[in-house]
Amino acid sequence: MNMLPMTLGDAARAMSGRLIAGEKAAQREIVHVVSDSREAVPGALFFCFRGERVNGSDYIADAFARGAICAVTTEKDAIPESSDAMGAYILVASVEAALAALAAYYRMGLRVPVIGVVGSVGKTTAKEMTAAVLSERYSVLKTHGNLNNEIGAPLTVLKIGSGHNAAVIEMGISDFGEMTRLASVVRPDICIITAIGRCHLEKLGSLNGVLRAKSEVFPLMPENGVAILNGDDALLRKHNTGRKTVTFGTVESCDWRAENITTAATRSIAFDIISPRGERARAEIPAYGTHLVYAALSAAAVGSRLGLSLREIIDGLAKYRPVDGRANVIEAGALTIIDDCYNANPNSMAAALCSLAALKTRRTAILGDMRELGSASAAAHREIGELAGRLGIDCLICCGENAELIFKGFIGSGAEAEAYHFPFREALFEKLPELTKKGGAVLVKASHSEKFDEITARLRELWQ
Repeated sequence: MNMLPMTLGDAARAMSGRLIAGEKAAQREIVHVVSDSREAVPGALFFCFRGERVNGSDYIADAFARGAICAVTTEKDAIPESSDAMGAYILVASVEAALAALAAYYRMGLRVPVIGVVGSVGKTTAKEMTAAVLSERYSVLKTHGNLNNEIGAPLTVLKIGSGHNAAVIEMGISDFGEMTRLASVVRPDICIITAIGRCHLEKLGSLNGVLRAKSEVFPLMPENGVAILNGDDALLRKHNTGRKTVTFGTVESCDWRAENITTAATRSIAFDIISPRGERARAEIPAYGTHLVYAALSAAAVGSRLGLSLREIIDGLAKYRPVDGRANVIEAGALTIIDDCYNANPNSMAAALCSLAALKTRRTAILGDMRELGSASAAAHREIGELAGRLGIDCLICCGENAELIFKGFIGSGAEAEAYHFPFREALFEKLPELTKKGGAVLVKASHSEKFDEITARLRELWQ
């Protein structure tokens, strides 16, 4: 879907860049923006990012060959003396800042509601659930995959086209100031905050620090913007956003509530959804995990705000499908794999263990390190092990340096179930056939950097 009309001249001015091209190039229209030359199409604008191993400027010729009309770069040496033959160039001081500036300029011309999704846990689930609900009535653009940072979010904004009626954009941060920069581009009309949890504590310091960093979004919302907050979260419940606030959760004071929650093993979760007007309906989501209730309620609040009926909301929730790495259930012969290895912090790890514990089968948890917890790391890992012990997990398999503390917490809890610790994945791989031969459900979870997706892949090979 093409962008709203924007010329190379408009783009250069928005980015405070210098357009180097033939006289007529300034009037050429951009139809797409990419940061990977392989995604270039006729009419594309190619941003040349420099990474640790790859320099985008080395791929300008490839982007032009695929139809790109202009490259954005900081490298004057990458620009030939005569650029007419291949394409135009925009020379900028910073490619990252140029992308943000262009997306912010483009955002100001959009007339569709933009929903931001923020939080320590459950952002992607809430984003996917909200998009599923809104798709009952609207053509929705949503963040693709995990493109929720200071490059991914602007690229997403620039994908909102004339045929879209709404956009749902995930916004992820790890330090103070990042949300201000993101929100300056996204400027959400509605913003969901899923929860305030112990993540990125190395930089944010404490739960109050996490709340302060996430709350940078509110001043950059319009005055009539709406904040949709988890009312079961003690910090969010009492937080003054400076904007109209709608809460969701299970406590009586929440505007959107869930009652009578039931699960059907790993197949689905059902609950009564109660609106602020007292309407009640039974919702069922064909996916696994009690955390889905919170995402569903936040999606319902957004849908209602944008005019959907409760019936449309219920129908949209029924069409939600999990994405890989986020409580995705894989049936592999006699083994049910719960692939939740995209990321982990103490809140999401605890939620995953509670959902696993509710299953009526043999329950195995393969857990790894949780990163970026700073001085809270040791206690947090040990607490997860203690929780696994209290929940009665049948078999705990820990892998990684910090995961040894999960193992020790489990043993220290008095749990008499099976427990193992492996310093490295290679040693675990050798034992996986033996450790999982009893079948049942296996949860796989760790921080993304631990590459536990390789464990999920190995389990699939063993059992399918």
